[in-house]
Amino acid sequence: MTGGQQYDAVAVEAAALVIRRYSTSFGLAARLLSPPVRRDVRSIYALVRIADEIVDGAASDAGLDDASTTRTLDDLEADTERAIAIGYSANLVVHAFALTARRAGIDASLTRPFFASMRADITDVEHTPESFDAYVYGSAEVVGLMCLRVFLAGERRSAAQTARLEEGARRLGAAFQKVNFLRDLAADFAGLGRSYFPGISVDAFSEADKTRLLDDIDADLAASAATIDGLPASSRRAVVLAHDLFAELSRRIRSTPASELVTTRVRVPNPVKMRIAVNAARGVRPR
Repeated sequence: MTGGQQYDAVAVEAAALVIRRYSTSFGLAARLLSPPVRRDVRSIYALVRIADEIVDGAASDAGLDDASTTRTLDDLEADTERAIAIGYSANLVVHAFALTARRAGIDASLTRPFFASMRADITDVEHTPESFDAYVYGSAEVVGLMCLRVFLAGERRSAAQTARLEEGARRLGAAFQKVNFLRDLAADFAGLGRSYFPGISVDAFSEADKTRLLDDIDADLAASAATIDGLPASSRRAVVLAHDLFAELSRRIRSTPASELVTTRVRVPNPVKMRIAVNAARGVRPR
């Protein structure tokens, strides 16, 4: 093994460690991916996690103000683009992402909207309908599109088939993001001073608000489920599992009174996650 090959391997291991420590649900779904696809998807989500920690976690805990946080995020974006161009970064997570990006054809058309949405988290506390749509696209839909490029690497699809899968990837990413916003409604407002959903007040959150938001989320989930059969076998079961985990979370939120959602974080119990995972591994279709 050359020095470069060893560095690549260590970078991939570092990305996998980030995901293993930060996300149990994602880690569960990733196990159903074929090994090469799993490696690349983990590398995508590791970069996403590092960026999220800059705007919402470790950076603020370290005492960075908004200006310093913005500079740090800008540096990460610049490093990411440079690494994609040259195939190397001194940051192991960025290096792993660049390897994936170069294999799968992920470029600035996807990374720039992502970093723009992360940057919005530093300064924006309320969204308009337009800024909300742009935020969800950059923070979630493009991540789905990045994963789709990994799934389809080396595959032959017509332009129409690819467009259909891209729509499904975007809708699934949007559903994931919006259901997380709804689950974390109170924590985001109280802890971060942030309200994602336009026109939604935590203090006056109603059953009608909850139903409207969940109907939108469930429409995204249904639209994405209709496209999963078009994915390669190497990724299909993992996407079914991810879809069904969030569909289960949506159902549990729907059965929780609106008054409780502003004080309680709804979750899917681990035994239920495992049951859903077994069904997905057996090839059971999305629910």
